[in-house]
Amino acid sequence: MLFRDSLACWVACLLLSASGCAAAQDARALLQDCDGAAWQEVLQPHVGPVGARGIWLDRRTLQWPGITGAERVRLHHSAGGTIRAVVGEAIQGADGVMDLQATDADLAPALAQRFKHLAPGARWRLGDADAARLPGLLASQWVLVREGANGTVADATGLQSPGLLDDVFAAASTLPDLGVRLGGSPRHSRFTLWAPTARRVALCVYPGDTANASDAAWMQLDPATGAWRHEAAADWSGRYYRYLVEVFVPGTGWVRNRVTDPYAVSLGADSRRAYVAELADASLKPPGWDGHPAPAKVKSSTDMVVYELHLRDFSIGDTSVPAAHRGTYLAFTNKRSRGMRHLQALAHAGMTDVHLLPVFDLASVPESGCVTPKVPRAAPDSEAQQAAVMAEAARDCYNWGYDPYHFNAPEGSFATDPADGAVRVREFRRMVMALHRAGLRVGMDVVYNHMSAAGQQAQSVLDRIVPGYYHRLDADGRVERSTCCDNTATEHAMMAKLMIDSVRLWATQYRIDSFRFDLMAHQPRAVMEALQADVNAAAGRTVQLIGEGWNFGEVANGARFVQASQLSLNGSGIGTFSDRGRDALRGGSAGDSGEALVRRKGYLHGVSSLPRDDALRLADQVRVGLAGTLRGYRMQTASGEVKRLDQIDYAGQPAGYASQPTEVVNYVENHDNQTLFDNNALKLPRGTSREDRARVQMLAVALNLFSQGVSYFHAGIDTLRSKSLDRNSYDSGDWFNRLDWRYQDNYFGTGLPPAGDNRASYAVFQPLLADPAIKPGPREIAWSRDAFRDLLAIRASSPLFRLRSADEVQRRLVFHNTGPGQDPALMVGHLRGDTEELIYFVNVESTPRALVVDGTAGQRWRLHAAHRSPTAADRRAAREARFDTATGRFSIPPLTAVVFVRG
Repeated sequence: MLFRDSLACWVACLLLSASGCAAAQDARALLQDCDGAAWQEVLQPHVGPVGARGIWLDRRTLQWPGITGAERVRLHHSAGGTIRAVVGEAIQGADGVMDLQATDADLAPALAQRFKHLAPGARWRLGDADAARLPGLLASQWVLVREGANGTVADATGLQSPGLLDDVFAAASTLPDLGVRLGGSPRHSRFTLWAPTARRVALCVYPGDTANASDAAWMQLDPATGAWRHEAAADWSGRYYRYLVEVFVPGTGWVRNRVTDPYAVSLGADSRRAYVAELADASLKPPGWDGHPAPAKVKSSTDMVVYELHLRDFSIGDTSVPAAHRGTYLAFTNKRSRGMRHLQALAHAGMTDVHLLPVFDLASVPESGCVTPKVPRAAPDSEAQQAAVMAEAARDCYNWGYDPYHFNAPEGSFATDPADGAVRVREFRRMVMALHRAGLRVGMDVVYNHMSAAGQQAQSVLDRIVPGYYHRLDADGRVERSTCCDNTATEHAMMAKLMIDSVRLWATQYRIDSFRFDLMAHQPRAVMEALQADVNAAAGRTVQLIGEGWNFGEVANGARFVQASQLSLNGSGIGTFSDRGRDALRGGSAGDSGEALVRRKGYLHGVSSLPRDDALRLADQVRVGLAGTLRGYRMQTASGEVKRLDQIDYAGQPAGYASQPTEVVNYVENHDNQTLFDNNALKLPRGTSREDRARVQMLAVALNLFSQGVSYFHAGIDTLRSKSLDRNSYDSGDWFNRLDWRYQDNYFGTGLPPAGDNRASYAVFQPLLADPAIKPGPREIAWSRDAFRDLLAIRASSPLFRLRSADEVQRRLVFHNTGPGQDPALMVGHLRGDTEELIYFVNVESTPRALVVDGTAGQRWRLHAAHRSPTAADRRAAREARFDTATGRFSIPPLTAVVFVRG
């Protein structure tokens, strides 16, 4: 029974017993607590030691790195969080103490593997009686104390708890109902939150996004799982909710956190409240949702050709989209808009997937009241544009979105009404349907390796429910930030579960076809393989997984677990982005700035101007990419030796790292770093013509599409997209992230890019941005658009470009023009199928090339049909590419990619 006003409470006190009156008063106080404005109240400040150098390995075992077993160590606890541990004084404020016994017994193999990163230190075990009562004391402050001979404190520390919680609450990893479930007849609403260290949890329910609470209830703890539940005999669908969690936070004390649900499926404006919904409800489904078919274009990962697209970029500047739909999910439902016609044409040519940059709920964009900067007209090399953009960066409507807030909910800034949780769901589904109907599968860029916030910050969710559990900690108990943000720890059971449950939700409830994992190597391989199996089974189809396999940070080289990294995923079938072919084509590295951006040239920028050894090395690296970066593929190298690709060096690593072509993603441009056009503007000779700049761009596209594995492209690569040389446009606003589906402008020379990541290179950038000869016109943009589609059609025309196994690649792909005597400017791959045979040539020089291919004399070879078509963009290939059957000599025009087919 809940009461909202004092008169009702007074009347109830007259009618009810004393205990009933007290309950009514408690209910009223709880409702008031639900309406509090602050996200947190400190109920009892922390007074104990700061830091967490002690480690719970499991429910019985602790380790304190750096401490020896000969020292006396005891474990103190306090339900009130009042422990004071001052060196040289007796411990104060503890409710009890547990004696520990030093042990040198070997850990179980799984435990030893999990904690192999810990520095050496003694281990202790709890006695049987203490271990038995431990679960009932978890909502407490815990302090590990090294005592001197007289019993005073010599040293003290808090403890890291994930090992303990994963052991005590192992059953939680199978919970099927975290979040909200609506069901029964009459319909009930059930809420479940995992918060094993909380002493109390309450549910607050609101009739609207901004209304005061209408209902509140204390939740009940399941001691076996650590989950808190409340079931109401009411249908609360369409309402909003959040939790009050009372929990001890080391360094802060006992707090009451007003916090949303990590399993929220939708939210109100700016993610202040979670939304009560059952995604299976008909009211949340657009007409035709359940039966609409996804394109059946991909039988193997190697069939994937991906267009990476930021949702807002797609339509915010497209005036053919209704103004209310620009920058939203609904822009994709305007099938006659310029942008949708562009995507439909790509799908018709051979594109299979659109991968959307993060579209889950993110923290960095105000969902209500974001602003659009007023950018002045200024010179192409001026600082004025970026100054105007960055002055509003914190309040504008733009961010890439690699700052997760709620993993399972659609982002509100892309919805037409971010305050309505139902609108987000329906409009996201309408977008998926529209893309499927356009012939494109839908992929999501997902970010489970970090959160936008941790600790007790306002936008922290996980850490304010189970402090110290969901995030990876260093030796002192601080959150690791190697990924730029607050790292999560998917090696912990419930963080792994959250990730797996989340991907399953997107695959089953939103029909997402594939996923790209940001910084995937910060995940354990075993968790990613479990995720793959779980999601495939739930979806009833294969859901492709690809991700960034970069090896760095506190997990590098398997320091904590076997990573989902380039070198560790072979044999898994999960794809990683390859930097081998990318760096060979682009030149330099992602960390270059200043003159290095100009000096460190790639294969695309004129190998004849390079020292011959460098040219030969780059040519071999390009072949590594063309062969799918396969470990076991054998080819003749520049030295004349025949080597496996894993015997070729790449910056101290094996150049070949994949076991199968399904495990490699080939790309020359994505959202990170300068666009390909901008990279080439830095590295090509200043006198390069606009036409030749477009040609060089399409040579990179061709080499990508001819490579075995997944092909991946950044949206706008086909329209010579520029970000005015910005190396990191994640927060650079609409101005530096524009796309023009009118094909009139690529936005090169629209001002110096934001100073933060670019100022060190301004002296290099300014003369280029001011040079009108570099910027392409509509003619070059249209040519590139059409040449890209022709190349897509070539890849789609033959399974030889999309071989599914390493054995097939070895049997069917041979490189010509290799070894020490090669012409490194001409790349030649020969593909032999059971019923077809083709040879591709890529000439990256501005002069013609010719090559006699052994065994082709007397045969009939003709240009691919895409080159011979009267609508082909590259007329140079049709006019000048030749085969002489008498000699087996192929003639290839300058800066041209061409395919010949036998027969």
